[in-house]
Amino acid sequence: MAQFDSAMVRERLFAERDRLQNDIYDLTQGSGAVLPVDPASDSHGMASDQADDADAVSDAERNQAIVRNSQALLVQVNEALTRLDAGIYGICVNCGKDIAPRRLEALPYATLCIDCQAAAER
Repeated sequence: MAQFDSAMVRERLFAERDRLQNDIYDLTQGSGAVLPVDPASDSHGMASDQADDADAVSDAERNQAIVRNSQALLVQVNEALTRLDAGIYGICVNCGKDIAPRRLEALPYATLCIDCQAAAER
């Protein structure tokens, strides 16, 4: 079984969870939120210039993609915390072998060992 400090892993996962939740909040409700754009109307303070409207739409789409990615990562972090609580953290969900400590250090919510990850990416 892979050796790791579960308290340190838990702390890293909590910190990552907090960061992701803050990013999601900021992009959806906080200062980084971009209002949905209605090109037919500039009632949201949008400039009537088409280039400005296109930039606003692009920003909104980019933020939506970042939010979706952050939400997916948040699910992975929460699943890693569940695996840690269950005593199965650091074990590949595909083959059952230990995930290398260096991999977990780089990606603490990894679910696959490096061999299974490489196979999944092919």
